[in-house]
Amino acid sequence: MSEQAPGVTGPDLAAGIAVAGVPEGKLLAGHVGEEAVLLTRQGNEWFAIGAVCSHYSGPLAEGLMVGDTVRCPWHHACFSLRTGQALRPPALNDVPCWKVEQKGDMVFVRGKAPRVGARAASQTSARRSPESIVIVGAGAAGNTAAETLRRDGYQGPITLFDPDPDAPYDRPNLSKDYLAGSAPEDWIPLHPPEFYVERDIRIVRDHRVTALEPGQHRLRLDDGSTHEYGALLLATGATPVRLPQNNSSILYLRTLRDSKAIIAASAGARRVVILGASFIGLEVAASLRARKLEVHVVAPDRRPLERVMGPELGDFIRKLHEEHGVIFHLQQTVKEFAPGEVVLENGDRLKAELIVAGIGVRPNLELAEQAGLALDRGVVVDPFLKTSAPDVFAAGDIARWPDPHTGERIRVEHWVVAERQGQAAARNMLGQQLAFDAVPFFWSQHYDVPINYVGHAERWDRLEIEGDLNARDCSVQFMRGDKVLAAATIYRDRQSLELEAEMERVAGDVVAGTR
Repeated sequence: MSEQAPGVTGPDLAAGIAVAGVPEGKLLAGHVGEEAVLLTRQGNEWFAIGAVCSHYSGPLAEGLMVGDTVRCPWHHACFSLRTGQALRPPALNDVPCWKVEQKGDMVFVRGKAPRVGARAASQTSARRSPESIVIVGAGAAGNTAAETLRRDGYQGPITLFDPDPDAPYDRPNLSKDYLAGSAPEDWIPLHPPEFYVERDIRIVRDHRVTALEPGQHRLRLDDGSTHEYGALLLATGATPVRLPQNNSSILYLRTLRDSKAIIAASAGARRVVILGASFIGLEVAASLRARKLEVHVVAPDRRPLERVMGPELGDFIRKLHEEHGVIFHLQQTVKEFAPGEVVLENGDRLKAELIVAGIGVRPNLELAEQAGLALDRGVVVDPFLKTSAPDVFAAGDIARWPDPHTGERIRVEHWVVAERQGQAAARNMLGQQLAFDAVPFFWSQHYDVPINYVGHAERWDRLEIEGDLNARDCSVQFMRGDKVLAAATIYRDRQSLELEAEMERVAGDVVAGTR
């Protein structure tokens, strides 16, 4: 038995394990030397891959096996058990794949198998290969689309336009660990610069796209120059809603620069007032409490997040934040901003060296509107994420698509959804005709409590609560009739994965026309 490295658990798989010790479909965490390895089997077929998710290092052995894939329990990334490939976001990097050998009633994990490279272009782009592909926006959707195009063998020019000098980066972390001071800045970029150079992905940051001319397959830039494309992905994201008061002391959070500005301002502050009890507002509250600031949250709502999470979870979230010292001023709005303080409608005056507003975002639709694309509170796309203009696709915060699970057109502002849409759009630009039927997923972190949410429920008839909210072991299911539209779980990662898989099965039946 080799000495186990810190964090490595389970048996030494190189030394062998009894076949009977790995029932079919069970995920076993072990190790080979100092590397964590996941071992499982289907019938007589064995699989072994790295046991640590390449996204945030989630334990894959605690995940869910679906066919010949495994899903991470933390943020629902999916990996191939055959190759270790990251099949869908939020994981963007593969995990190692290992060779397995069965001898009699023992099974051994041997050396690593060769990494799988890009898929052959003839397999993925035989139907259609645009001469060039342009992506407007280097956020979640745009970055994932570019990666997917190269991974799937596309060899033509790929150009991303984004004025953000730091993009692409891990946006969800900006309000969580990075803002709290527990994640270094070198965690924030999705890849080092050489990743894009090696894959010949050009990122243009010094020019802004000002016009889209679909009839000419052309973009117009802010310097008057033009750029032609064979296929185009609009992934322009969203912008924070800004207060009508032109107050330079109010900070907003969307970009890496925004997060840095809040960190810098917090260094000399004792008290912060956060406007809005949104996910961003509350995650900022938790992060600034970690920096020892006194935090006040002002919002017009009766409960935090009640519109999205319902009253029970709203009360739980409020109590959780109050236990960590956050002071709420609910059913209140700001009457005026005075020097060094915020005056509420009820007359209360809150001293504040720092003010952060988190009152929602608006999709960036200017290009789509100027180009005459069909709009409906977002860019209207078909199941393949195609817009009303030829060879123009849309993904991420701006896209409103027909969701097979709810039967409605929806627009979702979640990082993982944007990444998965970028992946799907890339493959459809190569002619694959893959309907986007992924179930929406997001996670929100409040101190040591993660909330995972699968599905989409803008309206529901009732809530069904399993477990104990106060014990932080529960699921809340959002029901319409007998149908589960969505579910929020706390420390029930396996159940969250199972609910997602069931929703996907139903959505797949709808797309296939069997339901």
